[in-house]
Amino acid sequence: MKNIVVVGAGTMGNGIAHVFAMTGYETTLVDISEEALERALKTIDKNLDRMLKKEKITPEDKAATLQRIHTSTSLQEATAQADFAVEAATERLDLKLKIFEDLDQYAPQGVILASNTSSISITKIASATRRPERVIGMHFMNPVPVMKLVEVIRAYGTTDEVTETVMELAKKLGKTPVEVNDYPGFVANRILMPMINEAIYTLHEGVAGAEEIDTVMKLGMAHPMGPLQLADFIGLDVCLSILRVMYEGFGNPKYAPCPLLVNMVTAGKLGRKSGEGFYSYE
Repeated sequence: MKNIVVVGAGTMGNGIAHVFAMTGYETTLVDISEEALERALKTIDKNLDRMLKKEKITPEDKAATLQRIHTSTSLQEATAQADFAVEAATERLDLKLKIFEDLDQYAPQGVILASNTSSISITKIASATRRPERVIGMHFMNPVPVMKLVEVIRAYGTTDEVTETVMELAKKLGKTPVEVNDYPGFVANRILMPMINEAIYTLHEGVAGAEEIDTVMKLGMAHPMGPLQLADFIGLDVCLSILRVMYEGFGNPKYAPCPLLVNMVTAGKLGRKSGEGFYSYE
């Protein structure tokens, strides 16, 4: 593999492009918005500067990484010479199905198509293509340049060969891949989101305040970040979306989103990205 296509220039997409380019791959970042692509390049530049200050890379490494990153607003053009494609668009099933339908049409036959989805069924996504055996989940953690874990999710029809290829690819990126099967929430969010949801219920029911809940989890359970602070970091809309996928997928009331979370998202209080969630961000 030499040419990588990353679809979606948001937080996860630019992080994934950063890691591929830094590892030596020619990487094309695709988005429908030129502004989003410009923001992504600025973010990558800042993140590389942080690594430079910590002496994790050299100025030459930074320059070479930026040189390997290309941008495009045309999925067809970007994908024509792709050796591997990974989608990192918004967590909307309809959008992902359309992207994979297009990727299947434009990408050369045999190219593996991966999704960075954090909860949506890979088997469902694969059904939009004529190569379901070559569709797989590659769920990076945020922030991508820092976090080591990659969940590699096998769809119902994903072959052993494709799974092994993606596991090896993740290792080349300096990540630790963990193979999981395709069930709602996979492993990471199936465990994490009910904890966050329970923390929100604990606040909603007046058991304790946000800072108190987070302090208990940080000092008592050795979590680096409290669950409500983490929810703000992830985005409350994203948390709600994942919980809804799990609730619908399992039909189990234990995954039902807390009414407080629903109300906050409805009111536009989405966490860090909106300036306010369980905490206020100036």
